[in-house]
Parts: sequence; structure tokens; C-alpha cells
Amino acid sequence: MLKKFNIRKVLDGLTASSSSGTASPQPGTYQNDVIQETLQSEHFQLCKTVRHGFPYQPSSMAFDPVQKILAIGTQSGAVRLFGRAGVECYCQHDSGAAVIQLQFLVNEGALVSALADDSVHLWNLRQKQPAILHTLKFNRERITFCHLPFQSKWLYIGTEKGNIHIVNVESFTLSGYVIMWNKAIELSSKSHPGPVVHISDNPMDEGKILIGFECGTVVLWDLKCKKADYRYNHDEAIHSVAWHHEGKQFTCSHSDGTLTTWNVRVPAKPTITVTPHGKQPKDGKKPEPCKPILKVEYKTTRAGDAFVVMSGGLSYDTGCRRSCLTVMHGKSTAVLEMDYPIVDFLTLCETPYPNDFQEPYAVVVLLEKDLVVIDLEQIGYPIFENPYPLSIHESPVTCVEYFADCPPELIPALYSVGSRQKRQGYSKKEWPISGGNWGQGTLSYPEIIVTGHADGSIKFWDASAIMLQVLYKLKTAKVFEKALKGGKEEKPSTEIVDEDPFAIQTVSWCPESRMLCVAGVSAHVIIYRFSKQEITTEVVQLLEVRMQGELNDVDSPDPADPPTPSTPVPPSSSSPTQEGEPPEAQPFTSDDGPRDNVPCLKVRSAPLKQSPGYQVELVIQLVWVSGEPPQQITSLAVSSSDGLVVFGNSSGLAVVDYLQKSLLLNISTSELYSPSDPYQRQPRSPRKTRQPSGALSDHSDGNNVSEEKSNKSPTSGSTTPANSDDEHKQKRFIEMVKSKSRRFSKTVSNDFAKMSKRISSPTEQKTGLEERVRQQRSLPYKRCFCCMKEGMASRNLLYVHRTLSVPDVNAKDSSFSRSRSSSVTSIERESREAISSFHFSESFPRKTDSSPSPSLWLGTTQGTVLVLSLSLPPTGDQRLQQPVEVSSCGTLVRLKGGILTMAFLDSLGAVLPPSYEPWSEPNAPDEEKTRRRRPASPPPTQEGQDSQYAVVCSEKQAKVVGLPSQSCFFKHNITESSFVLRADVVQMAAGLCLACFCANGHIMTLSLPSLRPLLDVNYLPLTDMRIARTFCFSNLGQALYLTSPTEIQRITYSQETCDNLQEMMGELFTPLETPEAPNRGFFKGLFGGGAQSLDREDLFGETAAGKASRSLAQHIPGPQGMEGMKGAASGVVGDLARARIALDERGQKLGELEDRTAAMMASADSFSKHAHDMMLKYKDKKWYQL
Repeated sequence: MLKKFNIRKVLDGLTASSSSGTASPQPGTYQNDVIQETLQSEHFQLCKTVRHGFPYQPSSMAFDPVQKILAIGTQSGAVRLFGRAGVECYCQHDSGAAVIQLQFLVNEGALVSALADDSVHLWNLRQKQPAILHTLKFNRERITFCHLPFQSKWLYIGTEKGNIHIVNVESFTLSGYVIMWNKAIELSSKSHPGPVVHISDNPMDEGKILIGFECGTVVLWDLKCKKADYRYNHDEAIHSVAWHHEGKQFTCSHSDGTLTTWNVRVPAKPTITVTPHGKQPKDGKKPEPCKPILKVEYKTTRAGDAFVVMSGGLSYDTGCRRSCLTVMHGKSTAVLEMDYPIVDFLTLCETPYPNDFQEPYAVVVLLEKDLVVIDLEQIGYPIFENPYPLSIHESPVTCVEYFADCPPELIPALYSVGSRQKRQGYSKKEWPISGGNWGQGTLSYPEIIVTGHADGSIKFWDASAIMLQVLYKLKTAKVFEKALKGGKEEKPSTEIVDEDPFAIQTVSWCPESRMLCVAGVSAHVIIYRFSKQEITTEVVQLLEVRMQGELNDVDSPDPADPPTPSTPVPPSSSSPTQEGEPPEAQPFTSDDGPRDNVPCLKVRSAPLKQSPGYQVELVIQLVWVSGEPPQQITSLAVSSSDGLVVFGNSSGLAVVDYLQKSLLLNISTSELYSPSDPYQRQPRSPRKTRQPSGALSDHSDGNNVSEEKSNKSPTSGSTTPANSDDEHKQKRFIEMVKSKSRRFSKTVSNDFAKMSKRISSPTEQKTGLEERVRQQRSLPYKRCFCCMKEGMASRNLLYVHRTLSVPDVNAKDSSFSRSRSSSVTSIERESREAISSFHFSESFPRKTDSSPSPSLWLGTTQGTVLVLSLSLPPTGDQRLQQPVEVSSCGTLVRLKGGILTMAFLDSLGAVLPPSYEPWSEPNAPDEEKTRRRRPASPPPTQEGQDSQYAVVCSEKQAKVVGLPSQSCFFKHNITESSFVLRADVVQMAAGLCLACFCANGHIMTLSLPSLRPLLDVNYLPLTDMRIARTFCFSNLGQALYLTSPTEIQRITYSQETCDNLQEMMGELFTPLETPEAPNRGFFKGLFGGGAQSLDREDLFGETAAGKASRSLAQHIPGPQGMEGMKGAASGVVGDLARARIALDERGQKLGELEDRTAAMMASADSFSKHAHDMMLKYKDKKWYQL
């Protein structure tokens, strides 16, 4: 009898065997039945959730005056829809062509979009995720303007040839009715009128439409008679046209800065011609021409003068270079300056009917990088306070961190201190864009996004329930003195960046203790505490650290200087302001003299007033070393329970005790290796070695370490007699290289827009970008702001994470960017080993340990995990008086590629979070201060205290190592052809996993501790370095990245979140009644005045107009709302998902039908009861008694 087998199990086996990866557990050390892994593949599904921020490169705008919904189109084919605060939606056209115009079907829940690729689309907004219903692609003519009359189903489309086509928006088919340009203009005209720039119907007569051609000709076309009633000719080109509501006059804006007002029945010349911003000459001549008026709107009021709103039109010789919006009301003219160029504006009115008094109340102004709404009903035209999170790009974003499932009291605490920072002077009225309804989802937990910016600011955002709201803004630049621009500097600048020297490079934040540690591009670290009380700090605590690339690379200029302390330092020997000599005592008198012991920035000397919120605890600055600038910080970590901060770069690492304000350890990476370490680096140069100036306690041998650090910097002051000539020649050569290196322009911080232009150009292929990133990742020490050669105008900022080691891609392959400190040979540079990640933990740093103890685990860019043991004094006063001892424990494990993340599990597989100190008010009275140290959560059983698992992930692979045995239990090769950009150990609702994002666009999750693949989706190919720098995972299946310089895209890889996404999303469309049409009045109704209606169906339908040419445009049916069901799923899984969503929608509709049926039955029962009561009342009465 043949044995049955399961083909699915066979395929699973093949997949497992081909993925490499899982090593078998060693006997006696790991029992598979002890750790039950609850996460399965069905717990994961990848989909986009919501996009926050300002629409990048906006191009068009539309507003539904009944639904109160705003739509913004972009140059990349995106459409962003905004309602009330918290109601947002993102849609994307597949073609990616620019959106040139948007038109709402007012109060119909539909939107028409016209694209630069000559396609017109109809969007259905009646579902939570809008979808395209119809598409019409024009083949022979280019679309230039669209117009959809209010309550009409016929869309007018003007083209570049000057023709006008008419589309039925219900069926999205072309009508046979066409207005040809040669019939519209005068027969005597010998030139083409140019593209159609305006179409609108007469407010009082739907049978007449106004057509504006670019050349300056305007035609009033009679739709019924199919002829031009009037033609209005002007010498200057037309940009826009606006009707007066009574339909007797219209106003045009022109390219010479003039406004012309025409009487409909007087086509000979305009009745009024004004140049609003032109100088009026006294001799009666024409005023001087001004800049073009790009758009004008004329809105009437019932009680007073009309409002004329326009953009542009300023005089050429005006001193104001900013874009301006001009509001003319009666005799007053207000010029409102804008921070960015104006893309479009719309005047919001009380009525949607064009033939009634409009009663304007606000103006929505779409700028290139902002959205402003102006209140027209208050004096001074104040702006409304914008409730949307559109200020993400207020300063270019340099780093992002994402924290899900935060302590519940954290968001109210940040909001309470942030609410005091709000600006004043806003309009007192409600935000006018108030449509839509919030989602009803119940799946919500505290989420916070932290963004660092180029100006040194840090913003905390409440990201709970797929919404985003700014909570608090911290300005780190307040700690430093501002450089005076234009003043004569007595000394050369010590800054290593010209622009944005305070830019945030990486952030380490402990939400439980609220300790914040920030690293900036000028090689500085600032430690903050959270306080609800305002204080004034007389002197900012400063600690200067001298980090040198190799142990003997650079000699101190003063032989009497003490060596850099690398053994535990008591507080008395390292005061906050005496770490290293002050800058005044250093040789800094001439340009040629080497800068030494000089920080890049000057800390503020005056008293610092610190508002409630985050307040400075300590400033740490790396100083110049013998003419070489400090290497920028690549990794950072803070431990509130230990009172320690650790940071590292390509020179080494430093451990600082921020409670005692002292430096505990300052050491190069190679000194951390034990003499017997199998991964110990060998000397790279045959030059003579020297004794080190210091060593780690217990585990470091000075002689052995000195062999590893045999390379001296050419700037060192001492030479040996045997090779003094060689070293002298080498010094001259190096000085020459350095002098040329100093001619390079200083590094700058630029916004993401310039960077994106260079990196994501159309000619840049994905494989080429990956290759360039891969080549540059071989230079891990360059995780800093690179500078370019002279003459390169575009200089870009490198945005990094604490675990990311991707250098900037900002130059051609032939001119790779170099840092200012790259005056030494590239061979020596490339072999440097930088610190890439840190992790504080209560663990087993040694094999012989029987109980966990405080330790610091660090990973390097060459794949090594090293361990430092921490010996902490008892808590209380002893902690502030006795030193912390640090000792090296050697290497734990080595992986391929740089280390990205580390985590620890107990013996049952639960994650061990770093210990922390619960937050308490630091400025409370002394008697109320109590320092409590809360360790990490203990394992559930006593057996869990004698063993742990260390999870380590690098750019290529992941390993699970048992502690204290240090045996490798599991290993998985994540990728061979690509590399991991970001990895995090995340807590899901059903268990623990390792989440990875690769440069080839794959998002993967692995189970823990067995590293079994659970999810692998090709989500987002690496087409932009911005994504690589800002991608980050968080707990409960959340992740985000910066998809453009102004927008954050949030995604989820949790099946539970995907299932609840529809409920969490807001609704754009709300059933509302259209306002009543204006009353025509008795006399107008009697004598035929007022608006004239038109039966467009009889005019444009197939019966009257015939069929349009099939070759003119192609009709493409839309996916009928299936786009929201697409995503990463494919095959059978995708079909099942789509079927499930379809069933959900059908069930929802059936539920609504059932509710209506129940209501009708209740109404019928009530009617029957009342009828029965009436019958009983009159049953026995005679007819004359009724």
C-alpha cells in the first residue's frame, strides 16, 4: 500500500532546507518543548496603513463646499484628501503622472482628476479607501483645463489644440458634441488662439459657456445654437477668468499684471482695466507692467463690497521676493506674504450655487511646502490654526524613531508641556475643512514618533490610532552660542559643518524613565531629563572628551598632560568642566597651527532658562585632536537604571556617568579585544610599536594591545632616530595632502528634496544604487556628514539611525565624497572598525557567571559582538560618590556584516527589556526625591535566572547564543545577494519575532528563538536612500519610513491590524442634503428673470450629438474598488482576502438593509396600533356624533 504524503509539507521542507539557516540545538542545552513559539505565518500580513505630512510637490487643489472635503494632487500622481482633524486619505494613480486639475462632483462622493499624461479619472469617495471607477485616456489631444458645472454630469475638457470635448461622468464616455477652436474664434483671425486656459458656464444661463484661450481671446459660446455669441479680444495673455455672480460681467487676469472687467454685451473693450500693484503715472500713461496675475477670484457679498482675491501681480521692482496673496475688499487692499511660492488658492463660500451671493468666509492657499487658510471675516485676516500634521518638514528630517505601546501616562505628560508652546494670534473660528467622520476602531495603544531635524529640533508626535498630532518640540540649539554671521572672526571656525551644525544625527530615548540622549553632527551629545517645572540653569554642565582614532595615532601636544583615562575615574579627578584643557590654553594662534582640544561648538555661557519639558542635564563634546576634527557619532545608548551613556564612532567608544558628570571609559575599538581573542586584529604596519597610555582593568594587556595599535598618525610629534628622515618625508607628504584636503568645502546639511533629486533620478537603476550603497558600507567609519569637492553646488546631508551604517550617496562614482578628516591613506581608513550598536542589559558577560549582572554589549561594523562588565556602587549617596568600574570580557560572537541590533530573552523565550529607573520629578524638593532602581522583569520561574538567550542580527545573518555558555543555538543567513538595512526585535500580540528590512526591498520576520522564517514580502525596492535611513520597526507589528521629504508612510505587518484597518480609517463621505437653490423672487419668476436651466442630456446625448470618434480617447474601466484589497497578498491568499473583504462589505450592506427593514416594521406596527385605537374610539358612535 502506498504511503500518503502531504505536498505542502514537502514544499515546506524544501523551503527550510534552501534557506540555510537553522542550526540544530545542542543536546542538553535547549529543549524545544520548553519554549513554545506561538507566532505563525498567519499572524503576519503586510499593508500600508496611513500617510502623514504635507503632500510632496503639490500641483492642484479642489474643495467640496457641501461635504467640506479638500483634495490636493501632486506631481507624482498622488491625491491626498483631508476632512476634519484626523480624517485623511491617500490615493495614488498608477501612472505616476502629475495631477494637473481636480474637480469634485459636489455632494456626490466622487472626484474627477486630470493628469499630465492626458488621462481623466473618476474616483469613488463613498468607500473608506477611494478607488478609480473609470478612466478615459486621450490619444490625440493634450488636456489643459477641465470644468464640471455644479449639479451637472457633463464634464468640459479643454485641450492644447483649443478644442473642447464633453464627457459624461456617469458612463465616462465622450459625447459627439465638440467645440472646435476654428468655429469659436473669428474667421478673420489668421493665428491659432493657443490652448484652452479657462472654461466656465454663465451663472445665470447654463446654455452659455465662457472659453478663455491663452492668446487673450475670450469667447461666449451658445451651446444650443452651436455658435459664438460674443468674442472679447485683449493684447495680453490670459491666466484665469472669474464670473460675477449675476452673470453680466466677468474679470480676467493677464500676464502683464492687469485685471480687465468685461460687460458680457459689450465685447469691444473692457469696462475696467486696473493694475493693482502698478505705479500710476501722473501724465495718464499706462502703468508699468507687473508680474503676471496667475489667478483671480471675484466673490460677492449680500451686505457689502465684493472680495477680489488674486495671486501674483506684484511690481518687478518691489523689494519683496516672497509670493503674495492680495485681498481687495472695497477700498482696502491687503497684501499677505507667504513663506513659499503659491501653487493654487480657493475661496470658500457659504453657498455652492454660482448664481447666488457667494458670501466668502475663508481662502485656502496651497503653497509648495505648506497649507494656509485665511479668515476673511476677521479684521487683519488672521490664519486658522492648522490641525493636520503638515509641519513634519518644517526643518528637514534627519532621523526618525518609532515607539509603540508606550507608558499610558507619557502622552498626556508631553502634551501638557507642549501645549504651552503653541503660537498665538490664530483665528478664533473653527477649522473650515470639517468633513468626514472618524474611524470606529477599538484597536488602539499609545504610540509615539520622534523626529530629529536639521535645525537641531526634536519633535514628539502622538501616533495613536493611525492619527498624528504634535505633542512637544525641543530645541537643542539653545544650549550653544549662535555664530555671528558676517562678523570678523578672530579665530578660524572649528565647526565641521557650515549649515545646520546642530542637526540631529541619532536619538536614544527611554520612554519609561523619560531620559533622552541626543547626538548631533558636530560630534556632541546632550543628555536631557524631563521635568514639569521651569528652572534656570546658571552654568550648563560640560564634559569634553578627546577621542583619537588609534591608541598612538596622535600624541598630546603637552607631555605633561595626563593620559586619557580608560580605567575607572573617581569624581575628584574628572570635574564637569575640566575634562581636557580649555580652548584658550591650546595652540590656536595661526591658521597653520593644529587645532587641539577644541570642541566644534561653543556651549552657552549665560544662564539658560529651561521651560517645563526636557531640560539639559549634561553636554558632552568631542574635541579636535592635533588638527584633526572629531569623528561623528555613529551609535548611542542610555541606561537610566545605571546612570550611564555610551556613544561610539570610528575612533572608538566612550562611557560617561551622567550622574557624577565624569568620563569612565575612552578607548579605541581594538583595545576591547582580549589578548587571546580569536578575532583579535593583527597589526597593519611593520612600524615600531609603542606602549599604550592606558588599558582596561582585569582583561587588557598593555603590551598586546600596543601591537594591535602600532600605526601612528603622521601628525604625531615624536619620531624615532632610526627612521626620522622617512618620517619627515612622510610628514611633508601628509601635510601636503592635508592642505589640499582642507580646501574641500565644509560639510553641510541639506533638505531631503535636493538629496532625492540626485539619488532617485530616472536614470538611477535599483541595482546600481544597491551596489553603490554596498561599496560605501565598506567604509563604516564614514557614518557622518560627507563633504564634496569644490565646485559641487549640491551638498547633501547624511541622515542616520543608531543602527544604520549607510553613508551618503551624493556624488558620482568617479568623485566619491570624502570627509574632512580623510587626509590619511584610505587603506588605514578602510580597516577601521566602528561601533555600530549598543545594548545595556542585566545578563551574563562571562562564561563563569552564575547570576546576571549589569553589562554593556556592543556591536561593530565588522560583525563582532564585544561585552563590557559594569560594576555599579549601591544606590543612594554611594552611587553619587563611588566610581563605576568597567571591565572588558572579550568577544561573544562574530557574524557576517556589521551588527545592527541585539536583544536578550529569558529561558522561556520572553524578551528581557533593559532595566530602567521610573520617572520622578528631578526638580522636586530634596525631601521628596527618592531614587528607585527597578530591574528588568524577572523570569516567571526560578530556572529562568540561570540562563538567557542573546539575539544578534547583522547585515547578513542572525544568531541566537545561549548564555552564559556562549554556545550558538540557532543561525540564519538572512540574505546573500543583498544586505539588511534595519533590524529590530519586536513584541507582537502573539509572541516575539525579529523583523528585518533589506536593501532589495524585502521585509522579513523570523521567529524567536528558532529564527524560523514567518514572513518574506518584496515590499519596497531601494530606490531612495531616504527610505534606507529612516525605516524603523516598532512593537505590535508597526513600522514607518520617510517616503518623501515631507511625508511619513506607516505600514503594518500584523494580520490583526490589517483586519481592523477598515474600522480604524475615517469616512470621507457623509450623506448630506444639498442646500436649497436661491429663491428667484416673485418678479423674476413672473417675467422670466433669474437663472436659465439647460437640458444637457438632449444636447450632448448620443441621440442629438451622435457618437464621438473612437480614436480620440480610450475608455478604461476601473478596478471597482479592488485596489484597497490588493497589496502584498497574491495567488490564493489574495483571492481569499479579497473574497473576505467582499463578504464583509456585503454583510455590512445586508446589516444596513436589515436595520432599515426593522425600522419600517416598527413604523408599520405603530401605524397599525394608532389605526386600531382610532377604530375603537369611533366604533360605537353615530355619524352625527362624530
